[in-house]
Formats: sequence, C-alpha cells, structure tokens
Amino acid sequence: MDGNFLLVDEVQEIRAQLNHPVIDGDGHLTEHFPLLMDFVVQEMGQATADRVRHAMSTPSVGRPNATLWGQPAENTLDRATSVLPGLLRDRLDQFGIDYALLYPGLPLVMLSHENEEVRRSVARGANRYYAELFGSYSDRMQAVGAVPTGSPEEAVEELEFAVKLGLKAIMFSGLNTVTGPDGQVSIRSLGHGSGQDFDPLWRRCVELGVVPTFHSPGRGLATRASPTNYVYNHLGHFAWAQEAICRSLIFGGVPKRFPELRFAFLEGGVSWGCQLFNDMISHFEKRNRAAMASYDPSAVDIKLLDELFWQYAPESMRPSINAGGHRPAPSPYSLDEVDDFKESLIESKADIVDMFTRQFYFGCEGDDPLAAMAFRTEMLPKRARMNPIFASDIGHWDVPDMRYVLAEAWEHVEHGTLDASQFKDFTFGNIARMQTALNPNFFKGTAVEHQVAALIAETA
Repeated sequence: MDGNFLLVDEVQEIRAQLNHPVIDGDGHLTEHFPLLMDFVVQEMGQATADRVRHAMSTPSVGRPNATLWGQPAENTLDRATSVLPGLLRDRLDQFGIDYALLYPGLPLVMLSHENEEVRRSVARGANRYYAELFGSYSDRMQAVGAVPTGSPEEAVEELEFAVKLGLKAIMFSGLNTVTGPDGQVSIRSLGHGSGQDFDPLWRRCVELGVVPTFHSPGRGLATRASPTNYVYNHLGHFAWAQEAICRSLIFGGVPKRFPELRFAFLEGGVSWGCQLFNDMISHFEKRNRAAMASYDPSAVDIKLLDELFWQYAPESMRPSINAGGHRPAPSPYSLDEVDDFKESLIESKADIVDMFTRQFYFGCEGDDPLAAMAFRTEMLPKRARMNPIFASDIGHWDVPDMRYVLAEAWEHVEHGTLDASQFKDFTFGNIARMQTALNPNFFKGTAVEHQVAALIAETA
C-alpha cells in the first residue's frame, strides 16, 4: 500500500460544490493497547498499570457488557486507519475532510471508573500517547486529551498536564458513578447535585482557552444495563448522558457564572437539545420565582373556595368539606425554597436562549437526519438557531466505510433539509467559531488556518 488513495467520485463531486473546508468535529482514534500501557507504566509505574489491566478485565458499574465486535474486520484498511496516525492523515483527503478532531477510544468508558488510581492512570497514559503519536500531524488533525472529573483537583491537574503536552482540545468525563456504603449507585455530574465545587476547573478552562467537551456514555447506567444485549444498552445512550450533563451544568449555574465558555456535547445528536431548549423555556415561564408566587397555598381565596365546593361538590364530599378537608394546609416552604431556578442564576428567557444558541454545541453524526432540527427556527423558542457540529465518528462500528462519511452528511442538501449556508455552518462554521471563542489561535498552523481566520473576520 503506497498511501496514494484514490478519491471517491461522489466525494470529489461534493467538494467541487463547496466554498469552504470540512472540519470533522468528532472522529475517533483507536489506541494501540500495548503502547498505551507502556505510557501508563512510564507515568504511573508497573504496579499501577497492572491494576489498570485488572480493572479493564473486571465488570464494573457502568460497563455491564463490552462492545463486542466493535471495530471493522472485513474492511481491514479502515481498521488500521483508526490506529495509525500516518495512515489516517494520508486518507483524510479521500474522506473529504480537511481537519479532524479525534476523540479517545478507551478513555470513553474508563474516565468514569470509580477507582481514582485507575481513571487517572488511563488519562495520564492516554494523553502521553496522543501527544507523542499525533503531534507531528497537527496540520491536519488533533487528538483530544482525556480528563477525569472524579474531583475538581484531579480534573485541574490532568487538564494542565494535557495542555502542557500540546493537546488543545479536551474531553471531560461528564457523568461519574458513586457507590454508597449500602451498595446503592448514584450518578453525579459536574453542576447541580455534584456535591463538589468545580468552579476551579471552569476557571482554568477559561484561562487555558479550552472548550469543555463531553462525550460520556450512558451505556451501563439506569435502564441501559443489560448484561447480554449491547444494542439494547447502546440505543440513545449518548443522548441520554449528554442531556443529563447539560441539565446539571445549567441548574448548577455554570454557563451563567462563566459566560465566556462554550460547551460541546457529542455523539448524541441535537434533537435532545431541541427538546431541552423548549422544555427549559416552558418550565421557566411557569415556574420562575415570580410565577411561583401564584402557587403559594396562602394565595388561595378561602371564601371563594368554600363557596365553590359547597355549590358543586357531590354529597360524598360533604363530610370532608365540613371538616375543612378541601382547604390547603399551610406550606412549610418559603418562596426561596421552591425557586428551582435560583442556583441556575437564570433571570429571564433570554438567558436560556443565550445558552442554547451561543454557548452550547451539539455533535451530530453525518447520517443523522435529525441534525437539521437545529436549523428549524420555526420550531425553536424565539425562532432561534442552534449549533450542530459535523461528526464523522470514524473509528467506530457504525461507520462501515470511512470514505463515505461526507457523502452521508451531504444527503441533507440533496434531500433539502439543509441549504448550502446551513451545511457550511454544520461542517465548518460552528466548530470554527466554537474553538476560537477563547483560543483565537486554535487553528493556527493547520490546513484550515486561513479559511477560519476569514470566517471569524466576516462574523466579528
């Protein structure tokens, strides 16, 4: 194999119609396990590496069944491509991709391991692996660093280590499982209900120009815990997990305290985001602090209530009415205690719109027809538009042939669900704006540097 891969006619035809580059916002790499473990040994020692191997071979919370037959086999070229950086770089033109962000494989499940030593060791070894194997290909692709979030301290420490290695994009574990002394498993995210103060992490992200990105699996949690059926667990699990993370951040007040930050939620599509956006607006309209005053039991007009019950209540209710059973009991709660939006710091519907249209980005696989929902302004609050990011998902079983990921995305245009301008935002504009919001030099030295600079200048 000489590395000169022929372009697919369909990809050539699509690229001829584009006036912009294509950035893959969520491709995947596959770690060569022996080499990854070599890095774990170098960083953490042989004894720790042995414990990592043992943890990986032992079923645990969040991993009830493995991804069996999860890599290409018959398509041997694609199988090797996900492992070998040089081969992937040589084939990017064949895929129609100018620049790719490549997310971890193994850390997707291991970052949320309950054992701190295991999750930190996997992250440390993986980050060394990504920096050393992919660093020389930074003109066309960027391996994404892995950061566990079992505690704010471990997250900040690994974030700083990864950025020091040159990893500009970072994936955080967004959902962590905690087993109590009674054996009960709870799921915690990084905002509301976390029990920890992650503001030092968000503050460091601002300082380092890092977009907090979440790619957490929900497979193995709640109802997706079949020990025998992978597909049963897999269906919808990324969307479920990303929605839980997003909700936790919102109600923990993170987007409001750090308005500079952008947040990316990957591989779950955008349809869950559209529903959450609408639901947030609806709930805020009816349950914001001012509106809640109308639900205070003390606001009931007792005289009117008595008259209505005496006039319309059936005879069977009379004994209860005589005893005052129809009157609301005084509430033990204050308005402050029933204000569910207090911690979120949301003061208006405009705050919610700002989060979902400026701060939040949603990874959508190219063959996801619902990605177009982000542009259906007639269906979204305030006729707003959301920010989907094109994700090839190369390296995973659901991409049977890497050569056709762009063609699958282009079907949006062929079917009329996206126009050319929307397709540009989907495959280029949104992720370019997201990554440069805090780090204007994110794409410096890459194959798309000048096109990104021109785009940002146009929209400044």
